[in-house]
Amino acid sequence: MCGRYSLFAPQNAVIDLLDATPERDLEPRYNMAPGEELPVVRDAASDRIEFHKWGLVPHWADDDSNGLINARAETVAEKPSFRDAFEQSHETGGPQAGRCLVPADGFYEWVDESGGTQPYRVTRTDDRPFAMAGLWSTWETEIEQVGLDAFADGEASTETRRMLTFTVVTTEPNDLIEDLHHRMAVILDEAEQREWLTADPADAGELLDPYPADEMRAYPVSPAVNDPTNDAPAVAEPLDPEP
Repeated sequence: MCGRYSLFAPQNAVIDLLDATPERDLEPRYNMAPGEELPVVRDAASDRIEFHKWGLVPHWADDDSNGLINARAETVAEKPSFRDAFEQSHETGGPQAGRCLVPADGFYEWVDESGGTQPYRVTRTDDRPFAMAGLWSTWETEIEQVGLDAFADGEASTETRRMLTFTVVTTEPNDLIEDLHHRMAVILDEAEQREWLTADPADAGELLDPYPADEMRAYPVSPAVNDPTNDAPAVAEPLDPEP
């Protein structure tokens, strides 16, 4: 699975990767966690890097209490929570759901070892940022507003609360990741990014394969990454830096 990741590559490198402009500056992030507003590029706004909540809430959900941080590549076309987004269906999901790119420059996995659990950071061997395959959905609810005016005329007004959410698609691990976890995030090479946003479902499904293991590396990091409030360069540094 992908439950924590980082993005502290230079902003210009991220812009070049995604061919999109951020709606606000990309602050360096070393420990990005579910529930936070994080950068994505949606198919519905492919020239912009927007910020949306990590934890997909389907547009038809009754409440927003159970956001889904990952979606299995094998079932995105079948699961009701993800089907509308994956199919970009205007009949059922309309502009309320679709596919997105989730920029990162590394992600974390935890391994059971003697004495406890050891976190590892996984990156490209060249340390360049990359785009993970994602799905997005809009969730809306009506909130009743009760103010002084309501007491005067006996009526309360309502306000629509709109929230954009996303999830990261995962697939079978490559040879490197399988020693760390039984799933890994789908990493798209640069030639696949626009195809993921625009292809029909059958072709998009062909993109959801493991990234080549020989283009990735993994190294142990401090257990400080376990706490998502620890968002500093130290959590991404190797425990035993090479000389």
